[in-house]
Amino acid sequence: MEYNAVIVRLFLALLCGAVVGLERELHDKAAGLRTHILVCLGACLFGILGQSLTSHHTEADILRVAQGILIGVGFLGAGVIFKEGDTIRGLTTAAGMWVIGAVGLAIGTGNYYLGIVGTLFVFITLSIVGRVERWKKK
Repeated sequence: MEYNAVIVRLFLALLCGAVVGLERELHDKAAGLRTHILVCLGACLFGILGQSLTSHHTEADILRVAQGILIGVGFLGAGVIFKEGDTIRGLTTAAGMWVIGAVGLAIGTGNYYLGIVGTLFVFITLSIVGRVERWKKK
């Protein structure tokens, strides 16, 4: 793979992770800007690596890479979920980390449009839908 394409993919993953992470950071959530950037970048790197491996080794399988990312990010997400009395906190943050991993994988495998649109939809969900939920509770 061309080095410029790798740099573009990683930079786009950084930006997408930052968009979602900044929204979480502004709301003082357990996983914020750096966490979301790192998850997105990591998934992107694994996607690039998976594509590279499958192009050089016929026995390599990109779906196993995706499965590893899904499991790894799920493990990280479990670490931000807390039970406080009758309330469970951190589920949205964990889901955001999970979906930003998918965004990173999409970008890492060259699906820029999917990654950007996914990021936009995640941001809309977290910011606009979150405001509607808070308004409804008042």
